[in-house]
Amino acid sequence: MKKNLKALLIVGGAILCNGFALAKLPALSDDAKAKAAEAAAKTAWTGKLEAYQLCKAQDKVAARTKPAVKGAKPAVVASSCVDPGPFVYAPTAAAAPASSAPASAAVAAKKP
Repeated sequence: MKKNLKALLIVGGAILCNGFALAKLPALSDDAKAKAAEAAAKTAWTGKLEAYQLCKAQDKVAARTKPAVKGAKPAVVASSCVDPGPFVYAPTAAAAPASSAPASAAVAAKKP
C-alpha cells in the first residue's frame, strides 16, 4: 500500500512539474535580443580568430618540416591565412527602425 502511494505521489509530482516546464516564456526584450546578437557576433569572430591562429601554427610547422636542399633557395609560399582583426561590434541601424515601424503603422491604421 505504501509503495503504491509513494509511486502515485512521484508520478503526480512529475506531472505537476511537467506543466510548469511547458509554460510559455515571455518574448525577449530588445536589450536581450541585442545582447544575444552581440554574443553571436563575438562567437563568430572567436571562431575566425581560432582558425587564423591554427593556420599560422600549421604554416610554421610546415616550414620547419620541409626538407632543405643544400644550395637551393627556400620557396616562399603565400599563406592563405586571413587575420580577422580586432573584434568590433556594430549593430545594424536598420534593425532599430524596422522594429518600431510595425508599431507606428498600427497606430496610423487606427486613426480614421
